[in-house]
Amino acid sequence: MRHAAALLLLLCLCGLQIHAHSRSGNSDEKFHEEIVVRPLAGDHVNTYFQFTTRWHYGARDNLFHTQLTPRVIAEILQTYDVKELHISLTQGLWRYESWGYPIVEATGGAEVWAWFSGANLTSSSVNSQWNKLANVFSGVLCASLNFVDNTNSIAPKHTFRPQFMDASSRTRHVRYASLPREIVCTENLTPWKKLLPCGSASGFASLLNSGHVHNTKYHSLSLKVRTLCAQPDNCVVELTQTANLVYDLKLLEQSSSRDFSLRRLFGMGLNGFCELADSSKIYVQRNEQGQRYQLVPSPLEEVSSTRGGFGSVYAVYDMQKLSELGDRLFNIAWLAPKGERRQPSTSAPPLYAHRYLLGAGQERGRIVTEVTNTHWEPLPVLLMELVPWYVHTYLHTLRIRSKTNGHGHRREQVLPFKLLHYAPGKQRELPTHLEIGFQLPPQSTASISIEVDYLLLKWLEYPPDANHGHYIGAAVISSQLPMGRNYTALPVEGHLFKHSFNATRPGYVLTLRTEALIVGLPTPDFSMPYNVICLACTVVALAFGPIHSVATKLIIVERNTTIPRNFLRKIWHKIKRRAGSKNEPTEQEEPEREHQRVADLNERNDDDDRTATDYDDACVQRASM
Repeated sequence: MRHAAALLLLLCLCGLQIHAHSRSGNSDEKFHEEIVVRPLAGDHVNTYFQFTTRWHYGARDNLFHTQLTPRVIAEILQTYDVKELHISLTQGLWRYESWGYPIVEATGGAEVWAWFSGANLTSSSVNSQWNKLANVFSGVLCASLNFVDNTNSIAPKHTFRPQFMDASSRTRHVRYASLPREIVCTENLTPWKKLLPCGSASGFASLLNSGHVHNTKYHSLSLKVRTLCAQPDNCVVELTQTANLVYDLKLLEQSSSRDFSLRRLFGMGLNGFCELADSSKIYVQRNEQGQRYQLVPSPLEEVSSTRGGFGSVYAVYDMQKLSELGDRLFNIAWLAPKGERRQPSTSAPPLYAHRYLLGAGQERGRIVTEVTNTHWEPLPVLLMELVPWYVHTYLHTLRIRSKTNGHGHRREQVLPFKLLHYAPGKQRELPTHLEIGFQLPPQSTASISIEVDYLLLKWLEYPPDANHGHYIGAAVISSQLPMGRNYTALPVEGHLFKHSFNATRPGYVLTLRTEALIVGLPTPDFSMPYNVICLACTVVALAFGPIHSVATKLIIVERNTTIPRNFLRKIWHKIKRRAGSKNEPTEQEEPEREHQRVADLNERNDDDDRTATDYDDACVQRASM
């Protein structure tokens, strides 16, 4: 028996060694974790987390058996014919003019778009799969994505380009939806971290605790899945999870010092690295706003990159290499020079945009989007609008005017449309879909305006806080930059941050998001039914009380006793009654007392008779005299 147990233990140990060897060397799944720290203008710090899982599988592999890739992701890809999926949950607004461009774009609230590709796919079947996909991820991320339906979904024609590879020539369908009212909280962060191979137990994800994530000026959680198939039997599933945070040093611990560290930002130091990760690196930007800080401890290496004519320098901390050298990196500190008061100036990015509402009242208004080009060359601009069904737009009022500032004078002109796609909305069924393409002159600002009417909703269609207003999602603006200034996005063919180093291209695809708008639709007085309900309930309560009292209580009539009205007499009456109650006879004394009472009564009657007789005799004697 002992020999059998020893043999079984030996076989288990051998199996574990073989499994560990396959995971470290010949595994088809790779996991990478990265952190990018960039000091921004205005005493802000951007920390970008990226976790990438790549699974190389063939035609014989079963997508239901995974090691590092979450099984729910593989099942969704196979069940709903999804080739590419983007989901972002964002709180706050990214300031393009002072912070430049983020690595991953996102808009406020929830944003979802997906590409479907498969045999015999029709528009109606894609709509059904799109709704089911949103409901599934509503449970996976604990978000309100179940509100995604046909009333807030569109099929963009020109804005989004696919980033997946499909070996077969199948039809492709795209769907896009946004929920600007969605709020990001801890309920989204916890399931998001559960999709990671190490979860939040170890690695860089241990820094993401809710107490120091949701108090930032801007935070965004995103998830991207895409399938890359060069051949039908040679595919790669790529899952990228990102967390983008912007801290304000002036609000951090209410300190006036510009020094900061990872421990100060996240409330804890580094907890090592994920044991399942193939690489764990931290990149710190050293040029622009980062050049005025001193790093402690000093990095082992620095990487210089030139992209689109603009250079950048990053300090690299390799956690696995430091662990092999015996150095355990617990914290990284940024020390600013003492006595520094003036911050280095920052240049505006080549393209940025803003959006606002015009008009007075709750009947009609105008949506205006301003796009500014600070470059010395014209830039192509593609604007996509998703207007909800309760805001009616008028296409004939669409105008594009350009304002150019130069040589001391201001010139305005009307820009022609290079591209126009318009799909009118339908009340309670479809939103309005608008895509506009035009050429923006250099050193100018284009104003795109369209007039709208606000519809009157049914009383069941109002949200609980109806007076807060109704949201219009952010506009999506796409362009192609000829240079890489302030451009930090990863190339389409890359999946790690290091793939953006020296990634010079003829053009750089840029996507911006504007602010979301809040419109005040005509709202009825919801206090009136509240008052009616209160009045009706009061009347019912007042009527029910006496009826219930009369119907359930027993009426007992008591004999009235003469009680004196004087206060002193009342007191004497009570004392006398209590004294009389104490002298009440017992059951044996009661007959004797009764006989005595009768005898006294008879004697009193005899005395009265004698008194009456004596009185009559006296009267007779007086009369005879």
